[in-house]
Amino acid sequence: MAAKNSNPLELERQFCFAVYSTAHALNRAYKPLLDRLGVTYPQYLVLLALWEEDGRSVGSLGTQLMLDSSTLTPLLKRMEAAGLLRRERSREDERQVTIRLAPKGRRLREKAKTVPKAVQAATQCSARELDRLRERVAAVRDAILETVETD
Repeated sequence: MAAKNSNPLELERQFCFAVYSTAHALNRAYKPLLDRLGVTYPQYLVLLALWEEDGRSVGSLGTQLMLDSSTLTPLLKRMEAAGLLRRERSREDERQVTIRLAPKGRRLREKAKTVPKAVQAATQCSARELDRLRERVAAVRDAILETVETD
């Protein structure tokens, strides 16, 4: 009789499924928190990046968020229409677009300060555990990206 976990193709043994299903669970935890802010999860990520460094180029924002311009541009246009940010063409090079927070986007920062604690509570992890887990997941991501980019 074979051991229960001897099947390498068992769904519950797949790392990809653990990450995928965890991402879905995290999105469910974030949704009501972000609904209160009036933003979607991708918009929240853009705001986090701009709260760190306002006045960024679309290219640098896309690189940090790991989004290509065909995904990022429509997202930024919706955020601009919602009054969260402004897109400004460079006077020196019209191909360059700089993203700046609008006053409404800046004000959301204060309201958003409750989000990390609420998510931490949902994970039932200490801040230290969550930080170690985040570092480990990011290291796995980086290793995978390095592997697939060199193939």
